[in-house]
Amino acid sequence: MNNLLHVYKTAIIGALFFTSLGLSAEPRLALEEAIDIAVRGDPWSAQSIQLQKALLDESVAAAALPDPRITLSAANLPTDTFDTRQEGMTQATIGLSQRFPRGDSRYLARDKKKELAESQSFQRENRQELVIRSVTYLWLELWKTQESVRLIESNRGLFEQLADVAEAGYTSTMNGSRQQDIIRASLELTRLDDRLTALHSRMETAREELGEWVGSDTFRLRVSERIPPNLLARLPSTAFDFSDNTLISHSSIRATDQLIDAGAIDIELARQAYKPEWTVSAQYGFRDRAPNGQDRADLFSVGIGFDLPIFTGNRQDRTVSAAVARVEAAKSDRMLQVRRIKAEARAAAARIKRLDDRIRLYEQALLPQTAEQANAALSAYNNDDGDFAEAVRARIAELNAQVELIQMTAERAKNLTSFRYLTAGASGRPSFSLKNSQE
Repeated sequence: MNNLLHVYKTAIIGALFFTSLGLSAEPRLALEEAIDIAVRGDPWSAQSIQLQKALLDESVAAAALPDPRITLSAANLPTDTFDTRQEGMTQATIGLSQRFPRGDSRYLARDKKKELAESQSFQRENRQELVIRSVTYLWLELWKTQESVRLIESNRGLFEQLADVAEAGYTSTMNGSRQQDIIRASLELTRLDDRLTALHSRMETAREELGEWVGSDTFRLRVSERIPPNLLARLPSTAFDFSDNTLISHSSIRATDQLIDAGAIDIELARQAYKPEWTVSAQYGFRDRAPNGQDRADLFSVGIGFDLPIFTGNRQDRTVSAAVARVEAAKSDRMLQVRRIKAEARAAAARIKRLDDRIRLYEQALLPQTAEQANAALSAYNNDDGDFAEAVRARIAELNAQVELIQMTAERAKNLTSFRYLTAGASGRPSFSLKNSQE
C-alpha cells in the first residue's frame, strides 16, 4: 500500500503540467476583430455624420437673403359705395419688399455653422478612440477572468488528487495521514469552487458588456488566449516629457477649439446688432377710370426702411457681454481639459512603470520561488517527511501568484491603452487609432 501511495503522490507532481495542455476548438474573438466590429457598427458615428451634413446645409441657408415679401391690397376704397371709380385715390396695389439683415450677420451665421460642422469631424475621431479604449478594456476584462478560470480549473484536478491521497493515506493508516488533512483538502476544494463561481459571474458580466459592442452570442463569447503584442509594448522613454502645448492636437481638444471659434463668431454676431437692418420696398398701384371715362395714371412707390439701434444698454451691450463671457468660460474649460488629460496620462504612465516592476519581480523571482516551494513541500509530503497542510498552502500560494500575474498583465494593458488614448496626437506620439491597434 505504501508503494502504491508513493507512486500516486509522485504522479501529482506532473499533474499541473498535463492538465494545462487542454485546447479548445471553440472560435475565439481577437481584440482587433472586436475593435473593427465596434467601430464600424457604432451608431454614434452615423448620427454625427448626419448632424454634420445638417450643419453644412444650414450654413448655406444662413448665408442666403430672406425671401422677398409680396403684398396685394385694395387701397382707399370709399366706404359709402365701395365703387373703385368714385374716388381718384382708390387703387389696387401690389408691393414687393426685401429685407437685408444687419451688417455681416448672414456671413457670420454661415461661418458659425461651418465651425460647428467641422467640430463633428474631431468629435467622431475622439469617439472612435474612446470606442477603441472601451472595447479594449472590456476585452481585457473578459481575458483576465477567462484566463483566471482556465488556470484555476486546470489546477483543480491537482487539489482533487491531493484530497484522494490524503483520504487513501488515512484509510490505510500507514503514512501518517490525519482526518484533518481530509477536511483541509475538502475545504480548499470548496474555496476553489467559490472562487470559480465568483470568476464565472464576472466573466458573464464582461461577456454581456463586450457583446453590446460586438453583437455576438454572449453565452458563447470567448476571447483569444493571448494579449496582442502592441498592448505589451514598453512605455516610451518620453512618457513623462510633454507639456500642455503638445496635447493641443488631441481630437477632444481640437473639437473644443472648434466650439470656441464658433463662440468667437457669436461675439461678432452680437456686435452686428449695433448696425441697422435695412428694408427696400416697391409698390405699384392700379387705378380704374374716372366715372366720366377719363383715364387715371397708375401710381408707383419706392421706399427704404431701417431701424435705429440707439437704446443699446439693455440689449445689444448685454448680448455682446454674454457672448464674450461664454467664450471665456469655454477657454477655461479647455484649460481644465488639457490639465486633466495631462494628469491622467502621467498617472497612467506611473502605474505602468510600477506594474512593470511588479511583473518583472513576479516573473524573475516570486513565481519561480513559489513553484520551488510548492514542489519542495509536495516532495516532502510524498516522502512522508512533510505536512499536508503546508503542501496545500504552498500550492495555493503558487496558484494565487499565477492569477495575480494575469491580473497585473491585464491591468498594465489597460493603462497602456489609456495612455495611448490620452496622448494621441501629441508631438512625437502616434495617434491611438484602429490602425495602430492592429499593428
